[in-house]
Amino acid sequence: MNSHSDSYKASGVDITAGYRAVELMKKHIALTKTDGALDDIGGFGGLFMPSLAGMEQPVLVSGTDGVGTKLKLAFLLDKHDSVGIDCVAMCVNDIVCCGARPLFFLDYVALGKNVPEKVADIVKGVCAGCVESGAALVGGETAEMPGFYPEDEYDLAGFSVGIVDRSKIVDKNTQLAGDVVLALPSSGVHSNGFSLVRKVFGIGAGGKNKTYDELGGPLWETLLTPTKIYVKPILSLLKTVNVKGISHITGGGFYENMPRSLKDGLRMRIEKKTVQTPPIFKIIQKEGNIDERDMFNTFNMGVGMTVVVSERDAQAALDLLKPFGAYLLGVLEEGEKGVNLL
Repeated sequence: MNSHSDSYKASGVDITAGYRAVELMKKHIALTKTDGALDDIGGFGGLFMPSLAGMEQPVLVSGTDGVGTKLKLAFLLDKHDSVGIDCVAMCVNDIVCCGARPLFFLDYVALGKNVPEKVADIVKGVCAGCVESGAALVGGETAEMPGFYPEDEYDLAGFSVGIVDRSKIVDKNTQLAGDVVLALPSSGVHSNGFSLVRKVFGIGAGGKNKTYDELGGPLWETLLTPTKIYVKPILSLLKTVNVKGISHITGGGFYENMPRSLKDGLRMRIEKKTVQTPPIFKIIQKEGNIDERDMFNTFNMGVGMTVVVSERDAQAALDLLKPFGAYLLGVLEEGEKGVNLL
């Protein structure tokens, strides 16, 4: 492509670096291509033709999110090939909560200086998340914004669209007292609460090699562990049992996210001793002298997703989700919608 601008480059924007970044990321993007993806990247819009076979009333479901200040760890470690997984996870984990299958994904990277190899690393992670969730990466945008972002920093956000037949949308109105709540474990802090995490550990003030015996490795590497993607196990579960509610546990923790999947007049009864909490959360609580309620109202505490099923379906659901570490977390009871954490 014979496109370049010396004047634009002198202002801090190198459009030829953008072209090189696209060339470097193409091999990763190719891995995400599905039957519905109609064109390669590079056009003005991403084309996707969904299969509607077997659907009576197809409904599109969309979700958008970013990685947040977890990116500060990527900058600190100069490791950029996993935060893209977080970006995809935060979107597709949301849309699968209503029973939707992700179709495609788009990303947006805004940075102070376009270093093609770094951008390709970021998109490599996005592609890994897309492959894991079955979504095609059909496009995106890299915006070089000198003077707005520092040269060595960037922001990353994404957008996903999924599809579900209207009759198969997860319906919380079928819930009854006595239904059970299953937990799918998280991989750690995921991509929420990092403003508090950074305050607790003084990230940015050095100490990137800090370790704790309980973690078995450097603190920052543990914190940078990507968000787990739950799409495939949830879609498999939906084909097997009647799922009555799904919550993706993100910012706001138990108290904000779990009620979003509940019918009015019901609450989740959960015993704290039942929650399988990884060591990282106990370290955060101790180092930050954080109240226990605040921990459960900020972090996922080891629970990345909850699923509500009837008591009679609980064992079948647990058997299917066993490879993903699922366990019985609690039960629904009558009361004001919310979480009764004992």
